[in-house]
Amino acid sequence: MSNGHAFWITCLVAIFASGLNAAPPLHEQIDELIEAHPTFDQSLAGAADDATFLRRIYLDLTGTIPSADRVRGFLADSADDKRLRLIDVLLSSPEHARRMQYVFDEMYMERKEAKHVKAKAWRDYLLRSFRDNKPWDELVREMLTVDGSDEKTRAAARFLLDREVNKDGVPRDLGRIFLGRDLECAQCHDHPGVEDYLQRHYYGLSAFVKRSYLVKDSKTGLSSIGEKAEGDVEFTSVFTGETEKTAPRMLDLPPVDDPPVGKEPYKIKPAKNVRSVPSYSRRLQLATAMTEEANVQFRRNIVNRIWALMMGRGLVEPLDMMHSGNPPSHPKLLDQLADSFLKSDYDVRYLLRELALTKTYQRSSQSKQDAAEERQDFSIALLKPLSPEQLAWSMIEATGPVIGVGQPSEQKELSEGDKAQAAGARQADIDAFVKIFGLAGQTTEFDAGARQALFLRNGALLQTWLSAEEGLVARLQKLENEKVPAELYLTVFARLPNEVEVDNVVRYLKSQEDRPTAMRQLTWASLVSAEFRFSH
Repeated sequence: MSNGHAFWITCLVAIFASGLNAAPPLHEQIDELIEAHPTFDQSLAGAADDATFLRRIYLDLTGTIPSADRVRGFLADSADDKRLRLIDVLLSSPEHARRMQYVFDEMYMERKEAKHVKAKAWRDYLLRSFRDNKPWDELVREMLTVDGSDEKTRAAARFLLDREVNKDGVPRDLGRIFLGRDLECAQCHDHPGVEDYLQRHYYGLSAFVKRSYLVKDSKTGLSSIGEKAEGDVEFTSVFTGETEKTAPRMLDLPPVDDPPVGKEPYKIKPAKNVRSVPSYSRRLQLATAMTEEANVQFRRNIVNRIWALMMGRGLVEPLDMMHSGNPPSHPKLLDQLADSFLKSDYDVRYLLRELALTKTYQRSSQSKQDAAEERQDFSIALLKPLSPEQLAWSMIEATGPVIGVGQPSEQKELSEGDKAQAAGARQADIDAFVKIFGLAGQTTEFDAGARQALFLRNGALLQTWLSAEEGLVARLQKLENEKVPAELYLTVFARLPNEVEVDNVVRYLKSQEDRPTAMRQLTWASLVSAEFRFSH
């Protein structure tokens, strides 16, 4: 054998060997770990049909339902890779960035009223970040380091500014939202019921922000964050009466000690109406300590939240009660997700893609056997109620088309000015809807009460959507009775009706003398139905 042949054989063997050793893609690893659960086979559901998958993936990745034409096209597509292709298209769409903007606005700010940063500026900042697929750790570092003094970056400071850098509230929110640990009960003593939640954990977070304060600019009236060069944290347990000190720290990681004090502790010295800036900032250490690789809890928390976003519940529930006494349903899976997220350089879009590709995500919500209790092994897809934003955008999509919004293929050609005006009007509609259905501090779902019911029954906003020119009601009125069910169900429910549903719709229309009113009532009833309210 010549040296040349030997060389190529060696290369081929090496390539083959590397292929054998290569880890399978994350979505396959996820399914393997899910299927290894002891109770997995007890109520295994089959794969969701194409219509169910289509509606679910649109809602989860774009925050709205697909158009009737897109449903028809997807159902008619016989390619084996059509689900994969759709996932990639949706993840790269402007609607995906908008969806993530809403999700993380709710996660970070929990529907708090805007105080110091305008809501639009904050939303635009999130929208740009997710449009550019900014790494998660980079986004968090910006939020925790920006002080609000520069108008160009001010929006990123909303997390701290609108909490007014409160030395009591901010530590709790840092623990809950970024670390998955609600340390409120550790403020006065070690948690009486959770061994992992210690008083030093709460005050270790407090030490990062205790020296910071709000200062109002006398000229602009805008508040920004100033900081002192001194101020240590002491805490006393109400149980033992013992007093301790702590430097800034992330849970049980080593404390972040201050460097030796220099000759000049300030870049800008404290004075009346002056934002002081220390030579060494504890607050700026917060972002570094939060996002460093050693802080495993940072990435465990966010992958658990993203898993819950896609699958309907977290591997750990409640999401902000991660501790040894409340272990994840699938411990190895949580570790795998956290490790993979780190290796991807905190690529949110990558993680969403891998979750969407799993058999776990694409499973039906109907079990092969009755399940009296909600399954925690993810052998059945869980029904997810739509968020207020998803519900509003889906109603707009169903009742449309509305000029300037919706899906790109259905939008009419508009000037940039008209597009901006239409987008502003539509956002105003969304805000009005969310004001009714999205309650402050309520971040996962809502229980419809009298106010919501009256809004859906008689509210002017929904009635305006139903009256859209060339909208669904107008289109249905032009159809023969026998063709109405298919158009209605494809548009509202993203599926074709069954025989019973076809018969019910046709019989109802034949029984009504006032056809326009009947068509409007039929559409309204579909929009406020239980089926429309869930992702399926």
